This record gives sequence, C-alpha cells and structure tokens, in this order.
Amino acid sequence: MSFGMSYEAMKEELAGRLKPSRFRHSLGVAETAAVLAKRFGVDEEQARVAGLLHDCAREYRNEDMLAEAERREIPVGEVERAMPLLLHAYIGAKRVREIYQVDDAAVEQAIWRHTVGGAGMTELDKIIWFADMIEPGRDYPGVEELRQLAREASLDDMVLAGLSQSIRFVVAKGHLIHPDTVLARNELLLKKMR
Repeated sequence: MSFGMSYEAMKEELAGRLKPSRFRHSLGVAETAAVLAKRFGVDEEQARVAGLLHDCAREYRNEDMLAEAERREIPVGEVERAMPLLLHAYIGAKRVREIYQVDDAAVEQAIWRHTVGGAGMTELDKIIWFADMIEPGRDYPGVEELRQLAREASLDDMVLAGLSQSIRFVVAKGHLIHPDTVLARNELLLKKMR
C-alpha cells in the first residue's frame, strides 16, 4: 500500500477536476466509508482514499468513456457499451495510479467494483459500494432504511439489502442489470443459505 500524495493533496486535485456537487458526494463517500471501515475493522485510510477517489473518472462525459476505457485496454462488455457511464468505475481504478499516485491493489479493486459490485467482493469493496449508496447527500426512497442497516446489520446483510434495492430500482427504470450485480447478490444469498 502506497499513497504518493497526501490525502489533502488528493482532495485538492480532485476538487479541480469534478463538478462541485460530485466533489461533495466524493467527500461524503470518503467519510461514510471511513466510519464503516472503523465499524468493521477495515483499514480506515484505504477506505477514506477509495471513497474519495471512487468517482475520479466522472470528469469525463459519458460519450467519452468508451474511448477512455479502450485507451487503457479495459475490457468493455455489451452492458457497458449500452451504458457507458458504468465505465467510470473501471477508468477511475486506473486513474488513481495515473493521477493520484495510489499504488494499492485493494483501493483500485474497490473503485473498480463500486458501481456494479461483483463476485468475491472484499470487505473494502463492500464498504465502498455501500458508502456510495448511503453517503449523507443521497436522498431517495429507502435510503434511511439502508443507513439504519449500516449502524446495526452485518456487512453482508447491508450489502445484500443494498444490492436487492439497487436491482429493484434498475428493473423499475427498465434498464439493463449488470451481470456482476447479480453475481454479487447471489453469492451473498448462497453464503447466507449455508
């Protein structure tokens, strides 16, 4: 684990690249992730950095995401081609090294998985994924119930509830469900059934 830049320097750099509302969201995810990391005994610095930088590729317009992904040789599936915004997670995972001098595979993976999840998620992956859903600036039906789970439930139960809610939301909108989201949810359900 190596952070070539101080947290304050990362914040300053990020503030210059993102819209103010996206930057505020990133600060909210960073602090929420640190609180969750403390609760679950996960490295708070990794959680704070991953939370801060999770949306660092949102400076790109949706129509530019495909070219940015291809430039970095990121595999692009059919779902990502149809919904290029999803690529910001994968591009961001690469940009943390390029711009923010973060040399930490766990942080990179947590950023990579923060949008759609995936099979075999680590505790840090789950914390960043969930912190993105419940940070203080989020306001949608059901967010308070998820925040309550963050205070009381196990990490797996929180994430399972979040994945279920996310899938219901995406289905209601008539959008594609990323296969990694289904894999993440099924894996947690199967673990619970054992």
